[in-house]
Amino acid sequence: MQALALADDAKNVFQQTLDASIPIGPYQLHWTELVGVLIGLASAYLGMRRWVWAWPVGIIANVMLFFVYLGALFGADERVPLFGQAGRQVFFILTSLYGWWRWSQVRRLNHADDVSGAAITPRWATVRERTAVLVFWLVGTVVVHQVFVWLWNLAPNPFFTPEWWFYWCDAWIFVGSIVATYAMARGWNEFWLAWIGVDLVGVPFGFATNYVPTAVLYSFYGLFVIYGFTQWVKASRLEKPDTEPQLAGTATS
Repeated sequence: MQALALADDAKNVFQQTLDASIPIGPYQLHWTELVGVLIGLASAYLGMRRWVWAWPVGIIANVMLFFVYLGALFGADERVPLFGQAGRQVFFILTSLYGWWRWSQVRRLNHADDVSGAAITPRWATVRERTAVLVFWLVGTVVVHQVFVWLWNLAPNPFFTPEWWFYWCDAWIFVGSIVATYAMARGWNEFWLAWIGVDLVGVPFGFATNYVPTAVLYSFYGLFVIYGFTQWVKASRLEKPDTEPQLAGTATS
């Protein structure tokens, strides 16, 4: 009985944490969402500087936002649950672990003496790499769209009935975010362009689904992305391209 009571207390604290908000007119600004997107912005800044810390900081934001976007399923939020936004946080974490490893290895092998702390030298993706990414994004959006329709039919939300565009937007953002994060892990300049493609849909989608802090973040991030893109392109022109970690390891063994 004591264990059940402790479990109920923990559940109540969890729900209260997700529910905590600041009333701003007709909108409730949820603390977990606000803090999550601010940490995500900090991660983006570190990514622009090409610091390895961008990845662990980003993972913290991913964990927080996962629960924010599924708050309605836990009974802690009457807003619509966003399966795509929540699901992409899981893929962010997985891709971030890879990016964390790769940037750490490249920095150790090629940038150990760089006083700026930069972990990688960005480069442009090859034609083959770009084609593969675009095909993955387009085909993945179609597939994920069908998955989201199926999920909504399994667990309909009494507060919201999705329009046809809802599934497509959620799927586009989901797959595009995976593409952008993977491209960042690889050190491709195109990862900034992928984020612009996500932002163009993410901003109106965030406002339409009442996730205002997320929409505002996308709006601000769009300007930040343009600046970050110019910095990465400049670095790719001035600095020597990196060697892949596994190849560098083979060469020195």
